[in-house]
Amino acid sequence: MVVSRRDLLSLGRSSENRISETAPGDVKIDGNENPLGPGPTAMDALVGMFGQAGRYPFNSSPSHIDLLGALADHFDTTPEHFALGLGSSEILSSAVRLFAGPDRPVITSGLSFAAPINAARQFGYPWVAVPLDADLKLDLAPMAEAARGAGLVYLCNPNNPTATLHSATAIEKFVRDVHATSPETVILIDEAYHDYVTNAAHRTAVPFAIQRPNVVVARTFSKAYGMAGLRLGYGIGHAETMAPMRLNQMSANTNVLVLAAAVASLSDPGHIERERARNAEVRAYVTSFFERAGFHVPETQGNFMFVELGQPAADFRAACAEQHVLVARDFPPMEKTHCRISFGTMAEMRRACRVFADVLGVDAPTETPE
Repeated sequence: MVVSRRDLLSLGRSSENRISETAPGDVKIDGNENPLGPGPTAMDALVGMFGQAGRYPFNSSPSHIDLLGALADHFDTTPEHFALGLGSSEILSSAVRLFAGPDRPVITSGLSFAAPINAARQFGYPWVAVPLDADLKLDLAPMAEAARGAGLVYLCNPNNPTATLHSATAIEKFVRDVHATSPETVILIDEAYHDYVTNAAHRTAVPFAIQRPNVVVARTFSKAYGMAGLRLGYGIGHAETMAPMRLNQMSANTNVLVLAAAVASLSDPGHIERERARNAEVRAYVTSFFERAGFHVPETQGNFMFVELGQPAADFRAACAEQHVLVARDFPPMEKTHCRISFGTMAEMRRACRVFADVLGVDAPTETPE
């Protein structure tokens, strides 16, 4: 099958023709992905860049310099506050490598995104995982205590896989508490899911990080912006803190397609507002299903939930997969009771909830499927 440029442009402009369903027949809600992919503005820019696919990202237009300028405008600051990454995973790994060490451990949560621990293991650095609190939130007080003399503290907010959130006030207090006793410790705040938050107590830590040394915020275009497969993230913080990250980032760690899509996305804030509203509607629907069925769902502020099923996630996952609904892997130490479920489109989640009802032996949703 030959796909013409006209076909590609049509794909970019039509939200109905974007990634509305995973094929063939599976509902793939195991990866915290945006089921719709990039927005129409980003898709048009992406398709328009195919002619520059033979260029390096520093020779294309837009280039990585243009993206840094667009990010600086977006956050009302200057480009030296940023470092680009191959997804935010490069930012997290680079921060571990640069700021932790054999005598300066990584501090994280006992249940959070595993990339910092994986990087610490790779580099041979020690790490400490502080258990979650009773509400499945990062337990900030013992994390601050553990941070004395640490090289890096990692906070994922909202946290993955639990989807729980700490307020901006709590995060800023945590940073001050850590720096009061360990001023050289770098605090990395991962805001991968920031754009999905609807809790009014939340605000980004970016302005705080720009002004305060030894604080870095990690962001990604993989989630609300729908570019998980295109791999682009960035870190933002005080210019002195970001200097070693810029110096040590992998050369040409972007690509011309994602540069164009990212620059276009930053000029289209309405897309993020619509995506946040779409996700919130789906989130409310799935939360309501589980709560009506008698299951506990912790606070959920991402594009996924961590539901307490009271049975092993592996059993639930296998039974759902038999009906072509794919949910997430195990998350020790809670794999015997909880399962992470990402949010697809409303049509996908209506179908998924019917499967969940069958697997769990509870009443199915009564509404007519879309």
